[in-house]
Amino acid sequence: MSLPHIVPDTVVVIGAGPAGLMAAETLSAAGVKVAIYDRMPSVARKFLMAGRGGLNLTHSEPFERFVTRYGKRAQVLRPVLEAFDARALRAWADGLGADTFVGSSGRVFPKAMKASPLLRAWLKRLEGQGVTLHTRHDWRGWDGDALLFNDDIRIVPKATILALGGASWPRLGGDGTWADGLAANGVEIVPFQPANVGFQTAWSALFADRFAGEPLKNIAAQFAGRTVKGELMLTRGGVEGGAVYALSAALRDAITKTGYADLVVDLRPDLDAGQVVNKLKRASPKDSQSNRLRKALNLGPAAIALVHEVKADDIKAVSVRLTGAQGLDRAISSAGGVSFNALTPDFELKALPGVYAVGEMLDWEAPTGGYLLQACFATGVAAAKAIGRK
Repeated sequence: MSLPHIVPDTVVVIGAGPAGLMAAETLSAAGVKVAIYDRMPSVARKFLMAGRGGLNLTHSEPFERFVTRYGKRAQVLRPVLEAFDARALRAWADGLGADTFVGSSGRVFPKAMKASPLLRAWLKRLEGQGVTLHTRHDWRGWDGDALLFNDDIRIVPKATILALGGASWPRLGGDGTWADGLAANGVEIVPFQPANVGFQTAWSALFADRFAGEPLKNIAAQFAGRTVKGELMLTRGGVEGGAVYALSAALRDAITKTGYADLVVDLRPDLDAGQVVNKLKRASPKDSQSNRLRKALNLGPAAIALVHEVKADDIKAVSVRLTGAQGLDRAISSAGGVSFNALTPDFELKALPGVYAVGEMLDWEAPTGGYLLQACFATGVAAAKAIGRK
């Protein structure tokens, strides 16, 4: 057994995703020595994957609306989101040369739209601030006071920041396997659940064969008193898309409680009910229902087929019964993880003094739209500043 390497002047960050890298930057900018360890051969894999379709860093909406996107965790996250808000995040990105802009939806992106240029500039800054990065180092827990890694590496740091990610997209690095080890050390863990995820329903074989992969654009989805406009994607076994993801927490919880959830879809949210009726009245009575929907309401084949599939009487209230959520391997993010009951306000683990937890490994969830990254960055900043004050 090798003797532990004692580094009382160094903070060890485990996990090289957005939360861990931001914590490392904040500490090193204040003159603290930082070493990052990650079990993957390269860093920030989920961050890079999220940026493939355009890196949505944050959202420009007013803060009081912004903070509500965190649902049950809005109040506990409010202080850190105020301390490192969307404006601060944009200024940080701009400072890395990844100048940002606000899209038509209010979402904030770097002008290059990609994650890779920003990440390269970020890693260069960290290197310039003296941060050391160690990949292929799999954290195994503790051996006494020492952090234990593969190859019998033992390190006793000044403090530790865990930024281990949630349990979604496990092939990219964060798989939630750390949860049992923390639980064994007295840390309260909330079971993982998929978030920002698609749902299952029982389409007919004919409908699934013909329309899987077809988008329904400019619709409005409604559940539990909340309506979200956007896109709904038909899949072979159900539905996905931004409008569904925004409602996924409520849909998932309802299915857990009752076994199903009825998602209501408005196929023409730009028209009120009276306008729909009047347009249909003007259609030729000789036309089939499908032709009337196509000619009078400009519905596409997939939308018309959905009306027939669920036998809807009203195109503004097409009810789709959902019976299950897709698994964590298909989810964009996860709920569950380290309970906020296990944390001090500074994100230090009560059961493990000197150890902090940040990012998606905490028990919070938010819709897509920049909210996920914003909270990861903000919690990383908060824990780093707390360590710096000690």
